[in-house]
Amino acid sequence: MIENLIELDQELFLYLNGLGTEGWDGFWMFITNKWGSIPLYLVLLVFSIKAVGLKNTGILLVLVALLITCTDQLANFFKFGLQRPRPCHEDVIYEQMRLVKSYCGGKFGYFSAHAASTMALATFFVTTFYSKLRWYGALLILWALLVGYSRIYIGVHYPGDVFTGIFVGIIFGWLFAKMYIFVVLKLGG
Repeated sequence: MIENLIELDQELFLYLNGLGTEGWDGFWMFITNKWGSIPLYLVLLVFSIKAVGLKNTGILLVLVALLITCTDQLANFFKFGLQRPRPCHEDVIYEQMRLVKSYCGGKFGYFSAHAASTMALATFFVTTFYSKLRWYGALLILWALLVGYSRIYIGVHYPGDVFTGIFVGIIFGWLFAKMYIFVVLKLGG
């Protein structure tokens, strides 16, 4: 059963990774680069200040930092606990794939911290500010999904790594949003 899932994951990876072309490589490298999202983070910061004020934005920033730390460290725990190699570290897959980056990254890849952290952040903001974000929330979710797909596109994660990261991100983003709402209500903010 597990072997069949791994084989399916590898086949889906080779298909999705194989859809890439050199003309799109720069776009996907920008999407996957954490520094490329800084303008979005600044927009979310300004939005937060306008939506809930400076004091509550401070609480929000602390919880977002904890959220990102939790998803990142949980991903590391699974990577080193399960030790599933990234596709670019498996010879049989490497020979058939496109590695867009000049380096592969760490040896293990299950699950994607990029996918988990970005989806956690998007879920946090959508859950916390649903009525104020309206359709912008859909753009945040789309951004998180694009970051997740970028990890497959550039050749460093299997689809299962990304799907798991997205799932973990949704759970943690929702939990931390509820925690934020609880803390703000307790502090009378």
